[in-house]
Amino acid sequence: MELKDTIKLRRSHKAFDPTHELTRSEIDQLMNLAILSPTAFNIQHWRFRLVTDKLLREEIKKVSWDQSQVTDASLLIVLTGDLMAWNKNPDRYWKNAPVNVRENLVLAISSYYKDKPEAQRDEVMRSCGMAAMNLMLVAKDLGYDSCPMDGFDFDAVAKLLNLPNDHIPTMFIAIGKSIQEPWPRPGQLPIEQVVQYNKFQ
Repeated sequence: MELKDTIKLRRSHKAFDPTHELTRSEIDQLMNLAILSPTAFNIQHWRFRLVTDKLLREEIKKVSWDQSQVTDASLLIVLTGDLMAWNKNPDRYWKNAPVNVRENLVLAISSYYKDKPEAQRDEVMRSCGMAAMNLMLVAKDLGYDSCPMDGFDFDAVAKLLNLPNDHIPTMFIAIGKSIQEPWPRPGQLPIEQVVQYNKFQ
C-alpha cells in the first residue's frame, strides 16, 4: 500500500473482533517501527505498555468510560512517557556520535529541560503523538485497524499500570480487526481554513 493510501484509509475504529489475535511477529514489527519515531534530542522518552492481561484490561476498561475497544481489540498499547528521560544517562542517546557532538548535545539537553516541568511534559506528549501516528499507519499497512484514545482516567490508569512517579500515560492505541465500518468522515474543514502562509491573517 502506498503511504498516501494508508493515510487516507486510516480511520478510528470502535468495534473490534475480540477473538482475533495478532501474531508475535506482527507485534514485533509494529514496535520495531514505532521506536523509529522522532524525538527531540533523540531522548526516546516514550514507553509502550502492551497490555495483554485480560483482567488488567477489564480494570482499565472500567476507568475508560467502559469503551469496548479496550478489551476487544487484539492489542491495547498504552503510550506512556518518562518525564525525566532527559536526565537519565543522556549520553546514551548519542553514543554513536563523535565525542564533541555528544558532549555538546548532552549539555544542551540539560539546559533545555532542567527545572522546566512544562517543557518536559510537552516534549513527552509531542513524542508520544508522533509514535502513535507511526503505530496507526503501520497497523493499517499490515491490514489492521486502530483507534487512538484519551477517554480515560489518567491517574487511575497510571495506578493500574504501577507507573513510576516520573512516568505519565499519554494515550491508548487499540489495534485489531474491525467488525464495523467507520462512519463517513464527519466533516473536514476546508483547507483554506487550516492552512495559511506566513503571518496569522
